[in-house]
Amino acid sequence: MKIVLADAEATLNLGITFGQSLDAGSVILLSGDLGAGKTTLVQGIGKGLGIAEPIVSPTFTIINEYTQGRLPLYHLDLYRLEPQEVAALNLETYWEGFEVTPGIVAIEWAEKMPYKPDSYLIVDLSYGNEGDRQAQITSCNYPLSAVIASIAPNFQDAEF
Repeated sequence: MKIVLADAEATLNLGITFGQSLDAGSVILLSGDLGAGKTTLVQGIGKGLGIAEPIVSPTFTIINEYTQGRLPLYHLDLYRLEPQEVAALNLETYWEGFEVTPGIVAIEWAEKMPYKPDSYLIVDLSYGNEGDRQAQITSCNYPLSAVIASIAPNFQDAEF
């Protein structure tokens, strides 16, 4: 599925839609150029979950946990890490809910992950031709029909 995002507000709104519709255990792997809107999308997810706390990029802290919304949001940023450092983080504890309450896991710079969960969404954000941005959403063993049903009413120009 491809969505044209006219501006940062549209990116935020896509995130809000995700936050309102995704279930506990959902994993979103975010990729795209620096400044393409990954953190903005996660801020929208937080708003959609009802998280009032400001959501900031965890570039230096690696992981930010927000637990006061409809579901917890685990926001990870792997930008500054090497793949062997990422492996040592034991990220599966977040999507398998071993030591944390199951929630939504959003991982920026996910291409650095040496392993992935069994089920996830990939959101690749890129710059469009006319100053806009595009979100390419791909599913890996994730029920995409539920995502399409929640996004379609809000983004009429989406290509499915």
